[in-house]
Amino acid sequence: MPEPGRRRPAAFLDRDGTLIEDPGFLSDPAKVKLLPGAAQAVRRLNQAGVATVIVTNQSGIARGVITMAQYEAVHARLVQLLAGAGARLDGAYVCPHHPDITGPCECRKPGTRLFRDAATDLTLDLGRSFYVGDRMTDIEPARTLGGRGILVRTGHGDENAQAAIEQGYTVVADVQTAVDLILEHQ
Repeated sequence: MPEPGRRRPAAFLDRDGTLIEDPGFLSDPAKVKLLPGAAQAVRRLNQAGVATVIVTNQSGIARGVITMAQYEAVHARLVQLLAGAGARLDGAYVCPHHPDITGPCECRKPGTRLFRDAATDLTLDLGRSFYVGDRMTDIEPARTLGGRGILVRTGHGDENAQAAIEQGYTVVADVQTAVDLILEHQ
């Protein structure tokens, strides 16, 4: 735990395609499958004292494809799978909106509200944090908030790799490799 009042860096991790397989609009906890090495990566962040926070867009809620209760059940299963490997999350933040359905919001990535909420709730230093995911929207908050964006090639990462490279972001194979970089900079 950090010293009282001292802000620590975070690893803001996308959920689908970064930590778990992304079948699209995941509603069944029995279908939650960790990507290879994801639990070990989270455990290494925990051991290093880096806050580990999920920030996820879940437009399926606004679309009526999944309910908030289903999202919460999937999240509970993810937490259970991580715990089984000795890993834990410090927080999880979700945007249930879609701009075409619910209108614009500040929480849908690349919006920064959820990251700012986490920083307040968990005493985080956004400028020293890392933004990790398989889509540009996952890593773009680094431009606004400071810190470093890292695109993983799992999930939709291969589709977004060229754009990430062109914009100066780091592109790596998976969340394990992203954590290697994060821990090098601690």
